[in-house]
Amino acid sequence: MAAPRAAKQTLRKEIKRRLALLSEQEKNRQSVIVCQKLIRHPKYVAAKRIAVFLSMNDEVCTEEIMKNIFKVGKSCFVPRYEQNSNHMDMLKLNSMEDMATLPKTSWNILQPAKDDKSREDAFSAGGLDLILMPGLGFDLLGKRLGRGKGFYDTYLERCFQHPKGKPHTIALAYKEQLCQDIPVEDNDVLIDEVLYEDEKCFLVNSQACVDVERKIGAEDFYIFISQDSASGATWS
Repeated sequence: MAAPRAAKQTLRKEIKRRLALLSEQEKNRQSVIVCQKLIRHPKYVAAKRIAVFLSMNDEVCTEEIMKNIFKVGKSCFVPRYEQNSNHMDMLKLNSMEDMATLPKTSWNILQPAKDDKSREDAFSAGGLDLILMPGLGFDLLGKRLGRGKGFYDTYLERCFQHPKGKPHTIALAYKEQLCQDIPVEDNDVLIDEVLYEDEKCFLVNSQACVDVERKIGAEDFYIFISQDSASGATWS
C-alpha cells in the first residue's frame, strides 16, 4: 500500500510542475477545445442530470460547460466537500447567478454552504446521468490521479448502491495531465472516458473493451488499444 501512495505523490509533483508551465492563454485554448468536444458528446447530449466540478486554476475551465447546461435546460449539480472527511454531496445549482453567490472554502473552492439545506441532493433524489471528473492525472485505461482526499472515489462507490446505478464518468483534461500509467489502490474507481485536445474522445472503461479483450486476448488487446490511441481512433 505504501508503494502506490509514494508513487502517487511523486507523480502529483510532476504533473503540478507541468501545469505550472502552462500559460493562461494555453489553458484557455485547451479548455475551449475540450468544452466544444463535450457539448457534442452523445453522453452529454443525452444526459439530463449532470454533475460538474467548479474548476480551479490548474483544471480545465468548466464555466462555459455550465452555461451550456443551463442554456439547454439540463439540471446542474456541483460538489460540496466535507473538509474533515472524504464525504462529498452533489447539490443542485440553479443558474450562473446562483453560482456567484456560493461561498469559498479554505481551499479557495466555491461550493454550497454547509448549512444550506434548500438544495436538491442528487443522490437522494433522481441520481445522476453524467459526472464530469476533475483530477491531476489520467491514463487511457481509466485510471485517475486525484488530489489524495478520495472524494470522488467514495462518491462513485455510493453511486453503485443507487437504484439508478453509477453515472457515466468523463474526465476533462489538459494534454499535459495525460500519463502513461497511473498507480492505483484498491479503493480507486476507474473512469469511463478522458476528454482532451489531442484525441476526439477515447472510451477507456467499457464493455466494448472487455468484449474485444475476450476475443483477441489480453496481450494483443493492449497493443490494439495503443495502436488505436496513436491513430486517433475512438470507441463508442
